[in-house]
Amino acid sequence: MSSPSRRSSSPESNTSGGGGGADERKRKRMLSNRESARRSRARKQQRLEELIAEAARLQAENARVEAQIGAYAGELSKVDGENAVLRARHGELAGRLQALGSVLEILQVAGAPVDIPEIPDDPLLRPWQPPFAAQPIVATAMADAFQF
Repeated sequence: MSSPSRRSSSPESNTSGGGGGADERKRKRMLSNRESARRSRARKQQRLEELIAEAARLQAENARVEAQIGAYAGELSKVDGENAVLRARHGELAGRLQALGSVLEILQVAGAPVDIPEIPDDPLLRPWQPPFAAQPIVATAMADAFQF
């Protein structure tokens, strides 16, 4: 399906003089296509290298996060153990308190003098209440510190 106006790139056609312009255009187009293909391969290679670097970065970040999760799981296990001990201690102390309350009731019903000392006002006995008055946090002082 080649047209009769196209000429081959043989040495005879270059010497004939009539088809020199077409051969020159063909040669330039081939060089342009080669250069375009070279740039395309270079872009593809650069993108591949970027993806490989990103994959390595993500794998390192994944390993770091997994290590952090492992550390948090260890801490959680430790806190769960401490919590179980505290719950058991709470149950034991609640039982003792109930037994002491029953003994106290029996003594009061029997008419025995019971001298109950006053419990001192210790802030450690009220952990849900802070031992100091709550003070408001002033946000404007920090806002001034970051102004340029």
